[in-house]
Amino acid sequence: MRLIDSHCHLNYEGLIERQAEVLENARQRGVAGFLNISTRQREWSDIIAVAERESDVWASVGVHPHEADAHPDLGAAALAEASEHPRVIAIGECGLDYYYDKSDRAAQRERFEAHIDAARQTGLPLVVHTRDAEDDTAEILSAAVREGGVTGVLHCFTGSAELARTGLDLGFYVSLSGIVTFKNAADLQATAKWLPADQMLVETDAPFLAPVPHRGQKCEPAFVVDTAAFVAELRGEDPEQLAETTTDNFFNLFKKAQRPTA
Repeated sequence: MRLIDSHCHLNYEGLIERQAEVLENARQRGVAGFLNISTRQREWSDIIAVAERESDVWASVGVHPHEADAHPDLGAAALAEASEHPRVIAIGECGLDYYYDKSDRAAQRERFEAHIDAARQTGLPLVVHTRDAEDDTAEILSAAVREGGVTGVLHCFTGSAELARTGLDLGFYVSLSGIVTFKNAADLQATAKWLPADQMLVETDAPFLAPVPHRGQKCEPAFVVDTAAFVAELRGEDPEQLAETTTDNFFNLFKKAQRPTA
């Protein structure tokens, strides 16, 4: 089995202290690639450095909506410039989070628009975070797609079936994390059953949200195998086929990434 962890934070506390071990644990379970996601501008160089060092790790450049207030001058130009690095394959994570409201909502929307502009300029896909902001997220992404040149993924999806359908109709992918394995995730599980196979990804969002049977542990990219197995059973599909399909989807979306040769 070969899987891709399409969203993890290898430089976060809990993983960075034993990064080499974490990566090897995942490789031993069949994880063949990792997209290491940035959330603050000051992280970009360190995130990219991991991708330079590890041939199966790629990087993103972006600013999480929680950090919007701390990046008042961030524009598309800085994102586009950083994304010129050959190991940077995505813009994000970016988006809107009205659940915690850690940054002003207007600032979040402005930073989100900057990421969209950068994605359009570079041709790289967006990695979108959205929580309790479905209407604004759908409106902004719909406008962006109408203007053209924008695609991406709704990462760690926990939204409504309506938002999932909107994203899919816009050509976005939907990524499932360990949350789909939780006992209280019946609505998400229902959505996971009907997601089109060719627009679905799997991820860990490590070091957060460890799936069953690892609840309470620090999440690792290796655990994407458990999430994928759960989703395959939920959908009545062969785990090997789901792994192959989601891996193909990853490279179809993140076209700048090169498939590992081994």
